Amino acid sequence: MKIKKILPVLLLFVASSTYSVALEVAGYTFSAPKEWKSVPPSSNMRKAQFEVSGQSGGKADVVFFHFGSGGAGGVQANVDRWMKQFEVPLEKKVQTETLEGIKVTYAQAHGTFLSGRPFGPKTPNPGFALMAAIIEGKQGAIFIKMTGPKETVETNSDLVKKMVGSSLKK
Repeated sequence: MKIKKILPVLLLFVASSTYSVALEVAGYTFSAPKEWKSVPPSSNMRKAQFEVSGQSGGKADVVFFHFGSGGAGGVQANVDRWMKQFEVPLEKKVQTETLEGIKVTYAQAHGTFLSGRPFGPKTPNPGFALMAAIIEGKQGAIFIKMTGPKETVETNSDLVKKMVGSSLKK
């Protein structure tokens, strides 16, 4: 008898422990990892924003952007702009793959990240990294950009790729 009473509570606990935030951007549903904390976007240009913690306590931001078809320039223009947010020298890697017939470009970099609003003063953040994905969807590109301490970004980079891959599965 006691098991029957405990079972629904146990199932609810198990379901909530694997829960991830689902969001839709430009016709694709993304399931953010349960470790990511959804926070209010700091700009109306952002479709969603998450705070991600690393093992050493450093926090990174994961931001989703979508400006419609042809908005925000092309893939290379965005990759170039993101790389310019780092002081030289920086280590970078850009790769493109096709998932379910959709082109996805991943951009990674690490070094001293210059944070701040466009055209405003910049704050140098040494030891930071970038992991970004550009999904060339039917309704225009979706930009997912994670920046923060290198350890935090590197720890969560595979989660970004996994999230992108699962959102594109038919």
